[in-house]
Amino acid sequence: MFDWEDLRYFTIFAREKSLSAAARLLKVDHATIARRIATLEIALNLKLVDRRPRSYVLTDNGQRIAALGNKMEDEAFAVGRAAMAGQLDLTGEVSISAPPTMANALIAPHLGKLRAQFPGIYIKLIGETRIASLLHRESDIAVRMIRPTENNLVARKIGAMSFSMYASPHYLATTAPENYSFIAFDKSMENLVQQQWLKTYAAARPIVLRTYDLETQRIATMQGVGISALPHYVANREAGLERLNFNNNMLINDIWLVVHDDLRNVPVVRAVMDFLTECFYLDKSTIN
Repeated sequence: MFDWEDLRYFTIFAREKSLSAAARLLKVDHATIARRIATLEIALNLKLVDRRPRSYVLTDNGQRIAALGNKMEDEAFAVGRAAMAGQLDLTGEVSISAPPTMANALIAPHLGKLRAQFPGIYIKLIGETRIASLLHRESDIAVRMIRPTENNLVARKIGAMSFSMYASPHYLATTAPENYSFIAFDKSMENLVQQQWLKTYAAARPIVLRTYDLETQRIATMQGVGISALPHYVANREAGLERLNFNNNMLINDIWLVVHDDLRNVPVVRAVMDFLTECFYLDKSTIN
């Protein structure tokens, strides 16, 4: 009989398509992933991967086992959601995934109110740019800037966020528009509306800095590296940035609160969802 953990590691590797990506997700080193795969191959008496100099590639048997592993993993997470759905009191841990600056500026300042109202609720606040999988219970609730399309997810619009193009006053005074350079997200975030908006405005002009972190973008913009598309609440945090003066220099992006359908009516999850909705209502003027 094979070890279930070996299959879980292999399934995540197959989904992520690299040892290093699976290792980052599982918070282990890549040698551990390789060892787990080798152990599973021995237990199943099947070759699951072709070991190439720079990569592991799934064999046909590997693809078949990975597909079965995905189904088993989905069922395991469904058991976890069913167990959570059975909890009727307002106690327990609820995890929230949100973009880092949003988690820090718009959610964290209000956590004391939640703690005072519901002392039995414990929060795990995950500030990350990647979209956490609610199906795989990487978080219970997600705040997203993109409306989800996955099955079994329920989304509620809880606000809208305004963006504009910003630069330092010195940069605008000393740089002709045809010589503008730009600061953008890295290529893993190409699907963001504000990324596409900035690239359309930049046209053929260069993107000289890419970073996933909005705070890094803000600081680099203040230092005259280039122009960035920033949320108003980030750009206006302190003096030092100026909005560009051109028509329609504003983008409005919806904010979505997302939860798996299995958890939407769980009392502890409902309480945290109501809390998050209030957070964005209280900061409506800041966001816009």
